Amino acid sequence: MIEWSDTDLMMRDAVREFIDKEIRPNIDALEHGDLPPYAILRKLFSEFGIDVMAAEAAKTLLEKERAKEAAIAAGEPKPEKKSKSGAGDMAAQASMGLVVVSELAGVSLGMVAAVGVSLGLGAATIMSRGTLAQKERWLTDILTLEKVAAWAITEPDSGSDAFGGMKTYVKRDGDDYILNGQKTFITNGPFADTVVVYAKLDEGDNADKRNRKVLTFVLDSGMEGFTQGKPFKKMGMHSSPTGELFFSNVRLGKDRLLGETEEHTGGDGRESARSSFTAERVGVAVLALGIINECHRLSVDYAKSRTLWGQEIGNFQLIQLKLAKMEVARINVQNMVFQAVEGLKAGKMPSLAEASAMKLYSSEAATEVAMEAVQLFGGNGYMTEYRVEQLARDAKSLMIYAGSNEIQVTHIAKGLLSR
Repeated sequence: MIEWSDTDLMMRDAVREFIDKEIRPNIDALEHGDLPPYAILRKLFSEFGIDVMAAEAAKTLLEKERAKEAAIAAGEPKPEKKSKSGAGDMAAQASMGLVVVSELAGVSLGMVAAVGVSLGLGAATIMSRGTLAQKERWLTDILTLEKVAAWAITEPDSGSDAFGGMKTYVKRDGDDYILNGQKTFITNGPFADTVVVYAKLDEGDNADKRNRKVLTFVLDSGMEGFTQGKPFKKMGMHSSPTGELFFSNVRLGKDRLLGETEEHTGGDGRESARSSFTAERVGVAVLALGIINECHRLSVDYAKSRTLWGQEIGNFQLIQLKLAKMEVARINVQNMVFQAVEGLKAGKMPSLAEASAMKLYSSEAATEVAMEAVQLFGGNGYMTEYRVEQLARDAKSLMIYAGSNEIQVTHIAKGLLSR
């Protein structure tokens, strides 16, 4: 895959029409935090039939799971897992989805983060680790965006050290668990209906607190002892509500423990989170591509229309240098995204080190392109009405989002040194 297909381009044009009609007129309200993004996202899902397709996909998935469980109950041998992760099936329409995401990211990165976390982290974790009953309980509502999910792992003292510094804990209480602690910087946290929460198991022994087992639970808003904080004021991604979560003696039945067992076949919560980190970091490259594309488009248009000393500024070599570097960044990041799509179609997920490399490069490229766009626009670039100012603020978040870039360096190096 070296370019978007005709179908992808048709989808891109349709999404651009939706953006011009529904998002750009509301961008100030989204940026000021006066308008949460969910109503517009639900309209997007409805107009493009994404909600119907998601409901059908969930129905098919659940029917297969029921048939599998019935076969096992009848004494039939448990089917062997496919050697491939199923990524090829998931990627059948991946390029079309990436077109949608990158177009939205260039206008409202926070809006993409809101839906991306709900589906790509919240729903995906339940899908990969939940029992049939748990999938029936939560999955369809999240996939159709009837309900919004959050994915809660980060804490005030455990940003990059997500597991070692984790202080949120659960204790067994009969057949139940009691949850206490705090999470922060949680996308969708203030408004989420369903929250996937990672917590350490406190068994009351003297075991090293850093290495205690990590369990994954699903909470619903309104539960006793569960408080969702107000949205934070942030430098960028204003259309993505982000906040704190507080847990004070929240009682959780075993039905809320993903997999309903502490000994999950896929390992403890650490393994679940690591696989989510990989997907999230590949996603950052798609978001970066959207920002680069929009900065590139705005800058080229401005270079053609802005005149100084009787000529278009696009005739000046230093302006041309900026545009040329933007084009190089656009090609490089787009090719990384294309390579990831081809891998998924072949059933191959990128390794954590590869995903970290994509995240590191693309986030730095997007930030550099956005800052150069501001410079190209001059004084106008510093004004909110020209939008490159917003893109610069949003782009910077990608260097921190999904794990700081300093942490990506470590993961890339470890991947190289372990060969």
